[in-house]
Amino acid sequence: MPTLQACATSIHEACDANTLQRCYAVAQELRPHLNETQFIEQVLRQWAAGYHLMYLQADDNIVSILGYRLTEHLAWGKAVYIDDLATLSSARGLGYGGILLKWAIEKARAEHCQQVHLDTGTHRHTAHRLYLNHGFELRSYHMIKDL
Repeated sequence: MPTLQACATSIHEACDANTLQRCYAVAQELRPHLNETQFIEQVLRQWAAGYHLMYLQADDNIVSILGYRLTEHLAWGKAVYIDDLATLSSARGLGYGGILLKWAIEKARAEHCQQVHLDTGTHRHTAHRLYLNHGFELRSYHMIKDL
């Protein structure tokens, strides 16, 4: 599995609309229902509620993104909640998602969180392997009622 040094990669936080535009190609792989304008507007709104979007850059290309929030819950205590984790299909299997996932776990430790949480689609078997390989456990079902 690549390391940050071995891949000449770096992790940054998106902090403006221009960077969000550069992240869109990766985000679209996970959230195909959003066009570029919708994605940028949604992230700008979510920033106001504590959302952070990290991106991993290999050379000059953004290859993977991780969106997260610091949360606190009666059920879990203080936690990092991962909203989004995606890698360009052309860059999958190179360890980029794992690098960002490790970063999120370390962020949670640095913030004195008790846990890291995420939801994942039932069909995302490759992602499930990544999460399980990083020590995540399946503990609940996420229920939805469309309105």
